[in-house]
Amino acid sequence: MFKCFTVLLLACLTLTACDRVDPNSPLGQRKTIFKQMLKTSEDLGGMLRGRLPFEPGRFAEGAQQLDGLAHAPWQHFPQVRDEGDSSARAEVWQRQARFEDLARQLEGVTGELLSETRSQPLDAASLKAPMDKVEAACKACHSEFRNH
Repeated sequence: MFKCFTVLLLACLTLTACDRVDPNSPLGQRKTIFKQMLKTSEDLGGMLRGRLPFEPGRFAEGAQQLDGLAHAPWQHFPQVRDEGDSSARAEVWQRQARFEDLARQLEGVTGELLSETRSQPLDAASLKAPMDKVEAACKACHSEFRNH
């Protein structure tokens, strides 16, 4: 009985491991970055919308982190579509110029948000418009290039 249970357990573990994305693959790298971007932007938006307490220092650090992350995932999109469970539509590779344009737009608006955090003291009201631009840039790219 124990031997049968062990074999069954090993088979289940093997099958669950097959579905995983290699964290070092381009797909794994960009998924990690996009998850970090989502978490960071949710925290920043939460501070501006009252879901989280507004902490100026933490907001400034988050804006800096988001700006760095906004420049990072694009290098992990190979020229040819990679295999795996990606949320990216085929259009990423078919319309690369447009995809890269939207990536540059995101980089620009995260830079604007970061610049706004350099004005002291930080005021949540003055950060709302630049954060709205960041969220709009994310949404624009998702609308065209992400499977939902």
